[in-house]
Amino acid sequence: MTVVHERHSNRQVAGRIQFFRSGHLSKALLCFTMACFVIASGCTTPGMHRAVQQNPQTPAASPEVLAVYMPWFGDHSHMDVGYSSQDPGVLRKQIQQAHHMGISAFVVDWYGTRGPYSDHNFGLMQQAAAESHFRVALLYNESEDEDAQATDDAIAAFDKAYKNYIGPEAKFRDAYLAHNGRPMIFIFPKRGHVDWKRVLQHCSNWEAAPLLIYKDVPPAQYVGDFAGAYAWVQPGKNGWSPDGSDWGQQYLDNFYKTMKNKYPDKIVIGGAWPGFDDSGAKWGLNRHMQSRCGKTFDDTLNFYHRYYDSSAPIPFLLIETWNDYEEGTAIERRTVTNCSNGNNSAGQTATQKGN
Repeated sequence: MTVVHERHSNRQVAGRIQFFRSGHLSKALLCFTMACFVIASGCTTPGMHRAVQQNPQTPAASPEVLAVYMPWFGDHSHMDVGYSSQDPGVLRKQIQQAHHMGISAFVVDWYGTRGPYSDHNFGLMQQAAAESHFRVALLYNESEDEDAQATDDAIAAFDKAYKNYIGPEAKFRDAYLAHNGRPMIFIFPKRGHVDWKRVLQHCSNWEAAPLLIYKDVPPAQYVGDFAGAYAWVQPGKNGWSPDGSDWGQQYLDNFYKTMKNKYPDKIVIGGAWPGFDDSGAKWGLNRHMQSRCGKTFDDTLNFYHRYYDSSAPIPFLLIETWNDYEEGTAIERRTVTNCSNGNNSAGQTATQKGN
């Protein structure tokens, strides 16, 4: 994303699927999310139907499932997806839908004072979350300004977050996502100009110091300032393949291996995504990642098992995303087309009215 409100380097199902859920990922969640991909006619992949039909038991221990949420729809600078992120009724329905899918919190894209529309909508979302025993967290996008200004922007943003959403004066603070009593703030880096040591020092008087979670491994000078890292949708070291066939296997393998072997004391937040297509984004670079008739989501959703088992699971898994239609990662109302050869592209009904 190259402007302040955009980002990123990012048949009908028969019967209702019930979920075994206690705030954790289960195979039942996989059944539902795979079912989302079967909604469109034309997908006849046998494995998809097997995934929908199975009725597994809940694992003893699994990650808590979060999903990235884009709060900017209804703003004229973004595509029309048929709803406004400022509509409390829409927010309540989205929370209810996510809750039924086993998702316990939205990690909301946020720019602090640089993005007033999204900031206002985060407040609405937090209020709706408080009403539904759901939770929210901030995904702070770094400023692209030079060093001092980028740091000042981050400090101003954190001050606003503490006052309005996290601290003792925040009306709906109980709906803010915390881990071991400390609020989690996710960081999406841009040019790496923020002095995070200075930001953390500024937050030292918070009631509970924030846990900062960086995209991938943070720069060496700030490793000690970050509590953990999250994986983000992207291909491997060879970059985006023209045919979209690289679904991120090499990247995820390196992410989990690095976190397990080099940073065993850090919070590991896995990543899962259904595909990628930024051709609909104003800032798009024509990057593609095939959904492979739902297999990309299936593979990324379960990849962490290669490095972590139920005896020591990762604490969180982040779905990327709930509703980023502009970069083709939304699972909110997912369909698939052209499944006969297993190399389908992802489809999303972005202009469908209602929710």
